[in-house]
Amino acid sequence: MPATRHRMLATAALATAATVLATTPALARPSGPAGPAVLRAPLLRPEGGAAHQGRPHGDRANGTSANWAGYAATGTTFTSVSASWVQPQVHCTTEDTYSSFWVGLDGDGSRSVEQNGSSADCSGGKPQYYAWFEMYPAFPVVYTDHVEPGDRFTASVTAAAGGKFTLTISDETQHWSHTQHKTLSSAKLASAEVIVEAPSTLSGPLPLADFGTVGFTDARANGKPIGGFGPENITMADHDHTVLATTSPLGDDSAFEVTWNHS
Repeated sequence: MPATRHRMLATAALATAATVLATTPALARPSGPAGPAVLRAPLLRPEGGAAHQGRPHGDRANGTSANWAGYAATGTTFTSVSASWVQPQVHCTTEDTYSSFWVGLDGDGSRSVEQNGSSADCSGGKPQYYAWFEMYPAFPVVYTDHVEPGDRFTASVTAAAGGKFTLTISDETQHWSHTQHKTLSSAKLASAEVIVEAPSTLSGPLPLADFGTVGFTDARANGKPIGGFGPENITMADHDHTVLATTSPLGDDSAFEVTWNHS
């Protein structure tokens, strides 16, 4: 697959958000350092990347993505996902870089993602930490609550009849939490995932911030350990096949780590 095809795939996955930018109220656009055009998008496969290797759909072993690392489960209808993690400390240079840590439904094999999480970015050489929720293809909403490295987060997304969603995130260290009630009737409920992401613009993924290693615990889908669904272990790699982040094997079917390798 040529590099131009990779760019076309990235643009196609994000293109529906272009019409949202002009119509989204100011309060619903991201107010944090990531800027107004940054999204957490559906899974993108890099140039030459296989959708999965080794096992059938629904029990998929290892795969590669241009913007995701972590675990994604498919093969049934998913109505809930949850996990906990410790906010990592980002290591900054002069380059602006970005990283997000989240739980969500959809995005692997579907064009929407219902998700919430935290981010660790580098802007102007300085670290920026914040939390957010997003009902892609709408733009994310950034919370103004204080976030620091070492904070323990717990987040969940739950779907109900009629396309109704409840998105909850809490910073147990800073003692704040938020619950959002949203509706997206077109959601397919096709996947559940716990992910580290390189956020994107309409042109494709941005440089991945050096977050070191982040550990996720109690990763669950439909109320059960996510490992019971045979989820895909996803490595993040760009179209040049440079590995950006790697995902550890699952421990006790619900705990794992993602480690930064390259921007």
